[in-house]
Amino acid sequence: MSDETLFIVMVFIVGFLMSQAFVRPLMGTGREARRRLRERIRDLSDDSTGAEQVLLVRDRYLRDLSPFARALMKLPGMDGLQALIEQAGSEKPPHRVLILCVAMGVAAGMTAGTMFGWGLGALLVGFIGTALPILQLKTKRAKRIARFEEQLPDALTVAARSLRAGLPFGEALKLVSQEMPEPVGKEFGIVFTEVNYGGDLRGALLGMLERVPSVAVMAMVTSVLIQRETGGNLAEVMDKLAAVVRERFRFQRTVRTLSAEGRLSAWILISLPFLMAGAISAINPEYLPMLTKDPGGRTIVMAAFGFLVVGILWLRWIVRIDV
Repeated sequence: MSDETLFIVMVFIVGFLMSQAFVRPLMGTGREARRRLRERIRDLSDDSTGAEQVLLVRDRYLRDLSPFARALMKLPGMDGLQALIEQAGSEKPPHRVLILCVAMGVAAGMTAGTMFGWGLGALLVGFIGTALPILQLKTKRAKRIARFEEQLPDALTVAARSLRAGLPFGEALKLVSQEMPEPVGKEFGIVFTEVNYGGDLRGALLGMLERVPSVAVMAMVTSVLIQRETGGNLAEVMDKLAAVVRERFRFQRTVRTLSAEGRLSAWILISLPFLMAGAISAINPEYLPMLTKDPGGRTIVMAAFGFLVVGILWLRWIVRIDV
């Protein structure tokens, strides 16, 4: 492996780890919380009628596609890709996203191979190009869920005031969809439309929870479903839930502010070796090759890179706080 390829691989690994550790939302739902959330959704989604309706809609959708698109939709993982697209608020069909991933990967790999030679670097660039549409969807999903959670307290307040004014729950959903912007207004509008056309409220709320997998949304859905079964003052429940969500956001912003110094220190410490290597190569191009061409020097470089990866994971453990 040449020095240039080795350097590209190191930069890619470090950049990926830094993006996962310090670029993604600090206070979002962590992996363990997401696992518990999926289990909770499965526990709530035990209605076989809703599953049959979903299968009927899926079969009708597949019949309208071309044979090639139907074959792509039957590939493993397409259901997860469909869920990711819905959670990101996009309207692209899953098979077109898959075609876009393959096309971008091939184009990026061929461009890199033509410019820099066919090798591991071209393969790595092709892999990055293939993953770019998926990463874009995940970024849009994270932003959309964060924006939804930020707007949710106001939506709950509007719904509570509507219920106190004597409106039924369905009309309260309609008012929220009219008064609130995207994405809260759109999601509540979908729930209202499903209920208004004869759908089950439980299935409509669980559908929103599938599209917006969030702890705050799960708390709202669970509260509404429990109130529908046991009774009680739903307006008061929504007011208290809105207050809890607002306090959670206030606490998240406080923790994010307090951890900003640690995240900045992590960026500086991790970027410093690569910045120094670039500066030394620009000032004296013959200096670093004496280290990388020697077998002992390459061992030292790989050991230092291993310690750097360990440092990234350690800093990630320090600055990431899940609430």
